Amino acid sequence: MSSRRNALKNIAAGTAGMLSISEAFAASEKALGAKLSGKINHSVCKWCYSKIPLDSFAQDCKKIGITSIELLGPEDWPTLKKYGLTCALPNGAGMGIEKGFNDLSLHDELVKSYEDIFPKIKEAGYSSVICFSGNRRGMSDLDGMRNCAIGLRRLMPSAEKYGVTMIMELLNSKVNHRDYMCDHTSWGAGLCEMVGSERFKLLYDIYHMQIMEGDVIANIKQYHKYIGHYHTGGVPGRNEIDETQELYYPAIMKAIADTGFKGFVAQEFIPKREPIASLKQCVEICDIA
Repeated sequence: MSSRRNALKNIAAGTAGMLSISEAFAASEKALGAKLSGKINHSVCKWCYSKIPLDSFAQDCKKIGITSIELLGPEDWPTLKKYGLTCALPNGAGMGIEKGFNDLSLHDELVKSYEDIFPKIKEAGYSSVICFSGNRRGMSDLDGMRNCAIGLRRLMPSAEKYGVTMIMELLNSKVNHRDYMCDHTSWGAGLCEMVGSERFKLLYDIYHMQIMEGDVIANIKQYHKYIGHYHTGGVPGRNEIDETQELYYPAIMKAIADTGFKGFVAQEFIPKREPIASLKQCVEICDIA
């Protein structure tokens, strides 16, 4: 039997005119069904689908082949388990994006928050949690890095004890998160070195880092040992990752796979079309052969 990609090529070649990505994937889906290759572990961020009840969304994800729904707290984890899904990147700790580890005055509160969530994460069978640097507020990048390292080092013994990896998100400070400190991969990698533990990694958000620095594939190759998680999103606009935006996601996914990455890639785009159909399409775009 021809592979999904060969079938897609044959369908497109035999169709008058050029098919859009969405049309081509719809055609291949009709021909071959919904089996994914397994080279990418697929997750999705629930906040992008806030109007869909989690119970219904979990069932749709299961049909698509997604195995994780993330950025959810303990109150939602039982629903995921009900459908045999995991939470690749839980939340439920910290003080939000703007107030993070670069502020020494927040460390006691942050440490308590994360130490409270670690045992819950372990009990649920998960192994990571999201965290943030916080905004600069006039602070130098070096001072902020040092401050983050001080707070994060306090948590590494507990993270080791419970087998939880803290994942700090790289966000753009140009469009969406003005003044956010952890806005370049090199800064995040420097922080990883300063913390000095395998229980601290980066969330490389492809959308955010394309806006801030570009060179997505080169940076993934250079900094992959510091990256514990990936997010997608179309640039510009953070919508579907199809032909309407500037990045070519199959090549990015191949670069990720070539580094030996075994974690999750989560769809984090805001759908402009029918949400579940868009999610299905974008998972397939990322599902390299």
